[in-house]
Amino acid sequence: MNSIPKALSAWSLSRHQIIVHFGLLFLLTLGGQSATAQDAETPNAGNQPRQANASNQQLQRLLKRFPAADINRDGKLTWNEVNSYRNRINGGSNANTGVPKSFKVHEGWSKPEFPPAALSNQSPEKISQVWKEVSGSEVIPSYEPPEDGTLRILGIGHSFMAPGYKTLPLIVRAEGSEQPLHTHIGGGITGSARYKWEQENGIFAFAGRPFPKILSAIANSTWDAMLFGPYYNDRPEYFSCWIDFCLKHHPEMKFFISDAWPQLSQFQTQPISEDAFTDETLDRLGQERRKLSLSQLGSLRRRYPNQVFIMPTSDAMILAAKAQRRGELPGIDGIHRIVGGNQKSIWRDQLGHLGAELEWLEGYVFYSTIYQRKATSEISIAPTNSRIARVSEELHHVFQEIAWKAVREHPLSGFANSPPTQTEHPLESK
Repeated sequence: MNSIPKALSAWSLSRHQIIVHFGLLFLLTLGGQSATAQDAETPNAGNQPRQANASNQQLQRLLKRFPAADINRDGKLTWNEVNSYRNRINGGSNANTGVPKSFKVHEGWSKPEFPPAALSNQSPEKISQVWKEVSGSEVIPSYEPPEDGTLRILGIGHSFMAPGYKTLPLIVRAEGSEQPLHTHIGGGITGSARYKWEQENGIFAFAGRPFPKILSAIANSTWDAMLFGPYYNDRPEYFSCWIDFCLKHHPEMKFFISDAWPQLSQFQTQPISEDAFTDETLDRLGQERRKLSLSQLGSLRRRYPNQVFIMPTSDAMILAAKAQRRGELPGIDGIHRIVGGNQKSIWRDQLGHLGAELEWLEGYVFYSTIYQRKATSEISIAPTNSRIARVSEELHHVFQEIAWKAVREHPLSGFANSPPTQTEHPLESK
């Protein structure tokens, strides 16, 4: 009980906010499973009608008690709105997001070599054998060299990378090719390059429990590129271990690292209106992200010249936010759902996940960086996955232009005509 007054003091809540918070906390605890039901499949389909009815009843009670939680004012309440409202009255706390920003790193990362038992030290045959044992699958993906120049791609990452991994194959298909893509992703820290290296190798926190989904593919089939997502407190060695292992087997591989995008945590106090997202503020947020990427990845660029590149998703999202402010992002009603309350916004939650429609923009950034050209095809395919948003052809064209502009103008995207910038010069000349 001693922790409750301390927590309330940290939030600096008013008496009304305290009452609202604990009311929401109580109901969210009762309906916790319902709150995430929209993002997960229900194992027992026979229970779905009963569970849905219970969830709707809880939402109706919440709406009566907390009408301000109905962010889009449509007279209906969703669990996304409940969670958003709770985050607002918590002062924007991300304590319940399940995404640790500070964490202990195993001391083994400070040693010159990984443990001898690490699978990256084993033969391709041994890695393949372990993968087949732990996965129960006899298949290790392998592709013949595409005749049309399409790259065979491996990818790891978290939920910020997932939208691009979903839409990139659809974009490539619309351009007339098929995208060979093999990924191993996780949520939050479990998708970071460090975590995935430990997990796949069976070292440190995973000692004796290897799961070499990507390592087995690298060692036993041919690949052209590998994609990574960033995470808090990344170090260059979290990426170089992967890069070195890839180059050992495929010396010509290239590597692409997303730089994510700005987050609400960059504000000193959380905005209460989207008026806070001025062009000047957006530029500042974007420059902070770029500076962080350059400081983390500059040494990789020097160590692996012409093989490591940034996929400028951050610049693309900044350009999209500016376009939305000018009314040039058709079908997108807001910049940040937590701040403005609009359902179709660029960012949809406290942590900064993309709105459903923006998953296409991330895919276009991936495409333009990897293939060094602008996507131009009409997206006429009907995604079989209902979780992939369908957007207008007009918005597809806007996203294609934004992605290509971001790639052309970023100094580390690999674009041939990108001039060095003052920001890049100190890093690249050391």
